[in-house]
Amino acid sequence: MKFLDHAKITIKAGDGGNGCCSFRREKFIEFGGPNGGDGGDGGSVILSAVNDLNTLIDYRFTQHHKAEKGENGKANNKTGASGQDLILKVPIGTQIYAEDKKTLLYDLTKEGENITIANGGKGGLGNTRFKSSTNQAPRKTTNGTFGEEFEIWLELKIIADIGLVGFPNSGKSSFLSLTTRAKPKIADYPFTTINPNLGVLNIDDKEIVIADIPGLIKGAHKGVGLGDKFLKHIERCKSILHLIDINEDNLFNRYQIIREELEKYSPELMNKREIVAFNKIDLLDKNEINIKINDFKRHFRKDFFKISILKKNNIKELLRALKWFLINRKE
Repeated sequence: MKFLDHAKITIKAGDGGNGCCSFRREKFIEFGGPNGGDGGDGGSVILSAVNDLNTLIDYRFTQHHKAEKGENGKANNKTGASGQDLILKVPIGTQIYAEDKKTLLYDLTKEGENITIANGGKGGLGNTRFKSSTNQAPRKTTNGTFGEEFEIWLELKIIADIGLVGFPNSGKSSFLSLTTRAKPKIADYPFTTINPNLGVLNIDDKEIVIADIPGLIKGAHKGVGLGDKFLKHIERCKSILHLIDINEDNLFNRYQIIREELEKYSPELMNKREIVAFNKIDLLDKNEINIKINDFKRHFRKDFFKISILKKNNIKELLRALKWFLINRKE
């Protein structure tokens, strides 16, 4: 299924049914009283967050969504049937914005969370409602009110435990493919991944949701390489796994570029816990690795991992560290 993280849709709640004007028609009763029923209420439009969706692609092709109208009232004081609510399913992490694309209306972050985004119209009153001591045969009725109608923006921000960041071709998609059942596109050229991918990792009976974010480059926060479209998906990840190709020159400089892009996009991203892992150690001998690592350690004081996704070196150790990070994460 193709990935889409934003969509503009038009929603229309159902109109209320009209009240009925009717009188009793019975044998030997010359002047039957009013018996017109009320109209039914219109259906509402409801957004529901579900766990089995991770894209808004369905809303690209179907942009107009309308709930059912309420039925008109009927004779014999029968109220018209209410219109059926329209339930629109969206992925967990979907934000709903007003038409101006700036005003946040709702934020659906939990499975099963429902919000009524457009209320159905109220049914009109039948003429029975207007009978009084001075008017025994009223013909007055009211029409149902209109259901709410407007345009909204849906924007998806992926919710995951771990967000994978790094330069293009650093091994993020390969890591996701190796450790989960996800099957992202993998190739030996930059920007193979052009959409976020999600995978679920099981480690020691602990489920970890991992998001593979397309590779970032310098200027990503300004939209270079579509970076601003991807960085928003890091905002809701609990921790960050920063993959670096150890074969590149000046490792700390490359590390800093990604960190600066995260900070420029949102300073809050700097508060997320981070694990750094150097990938592709199988392509260098031990002496070359040590030279590069020692240079990096002159600037970087935290722990890091040396891995080979291709050879599966030190992968289990890294996964257990990710698990520990999540268990001991400070809220």
